[in-house]
Amino acid sequence: MALVDRVKNIIISPKTEWDVIAGETTAPKDLVLGYVLPLAGAAAIASFIGSVIFVSLLGGMLGASFGVVGAAVGAIIHVIMAVVSVFVLGFIIDALAPTFGGQKNLNQALKLTAYSYTPAWVFGLAAIIPFLGTIAALIGGIYGLYVLYLGLPKLMRNPEEKSVPYLVVVIIAAIVLWMVIAFITAATMGLGALGAAAVHGSSPSYDRSPSTAKLNEFARKMEEAGKKMEAAQKSGDPNKAMEASMAALGTAISGGKGVEPVSLDQLKPFLPENFAGLPRTDMRTERGGVTGLMMAKVEGSYGDSAGKTARLEVSDTGGAAGLMGLAAWMNIVGEKEDANRREVTKKEGGRFVHEEVSKTGGTNKYTVIVADRYVVNAQGSVDIGTLKSGVASIDLGKLEAMKDATAPKQQ
Repeated sequence: MALVDRVKNIIISPKTEWDVIAGETTAPKDLVLGYVLPLAGAAAIASFIGSVIFVSLLGGMLGASFGVVGAAVGAIIHVIMAVVSVFVLGFIIDALAPTFGGQKNLNQALKLTAYSYTPAWVFGLAAIIPFLGTIAALIGGIYGLYVLYLGLPKLMRNPEEKSVPYLVVVIIAAIVLWMVIAFITAATMGLGALGAAAVHGSSPSYDRSPSTAKLNEFARKMEEAGKKMEAAQKSGDPNKAMEASMAALGTAISGGKGVEPVSLDQLKPFLPENFAGLPRTDMRTERGGVTGLMMAKVEGSYGDSAGKTARLEVSDTGGAAGLMGLAAWMNIVGEKEDANRREVTKKEGGRFVHEEVSKTGGTNKYTVIVADRYVVNAQGSVDIGTLKSGVASIDLGKLEAMKDATAPKQQ
């Protein structure tokens, strides 16, 4: 069915449209490429226009500013997370189906989730006018829950009297799982800072030529993930089905290039005993997430008796590595400067580098993205030159060589 007709029917007559949808066999790849991306992309574009045009005008009156490239990066991440959300909620709905007398069917669950997002994406077009967009998004979200409620018994075959508790548990479970995804996403949000730096005082530079090839490769991997899910479902093995489902989710959030992150022991050697002329005073490590969506980070604190401090973080974005690749897809570079700070985003030796220099004696920051996967972030009260020298003293070539590395399998 044509996208416009499906959208119209979902919003105007959802109850009868679910009967039509229940009888359709739509592959996850086709659902994502033919429905989710066009609608989520349109909503993201509307939000981008609203942010750049209207919010920038208001910001000028209030002494604030919004970067065009920063808004563009935000829109791209918004689209990616729309795909992720469809898979996340689809997995939850499918896993909970037997609890409420329903039938497990991941393809049906993914259709249910994707089409239930329709009101949110369509009403989200009002984001071109920011204040109206907020109200419209709220209305779209509420109506989307109603659409989901109507679709549960149609697609998951649960008794209608159990649809309300089913919906409530789905919402609660989704919130918990999204806290995990938020943790992973937060680790890559420095990408937004990279984009936001390309404003005021420079013309942002883009290289769109690799984008089509990257997106085609992503679509191919999504199709492969979809076939593995279908094969796992036919096998009747719930463990294989769940493993394949989480692998597909990893493919979605990673842009098709996510990997299992390395172990903490593999990252620790990149935290030297001394950094930027300061001894290490503390070390913290963290590795977590869900299967297929893991990340790892080691962090060292440095300081001396004179009050100078620095912090060095080395993160493996692992399952979310595709988000880091967004900068490489767009080749975002630029700079901005005001009375307090100077920020520069550039490419050095094939790596993206972001510098933030305080003009008031505050914290300086220096970040390098290695192999579109590892993030090396240094910041502190020392000058930017010292931070850069400190990062240069780390064996980034060795980190680059670990671009396809994963954690050793435990015996």
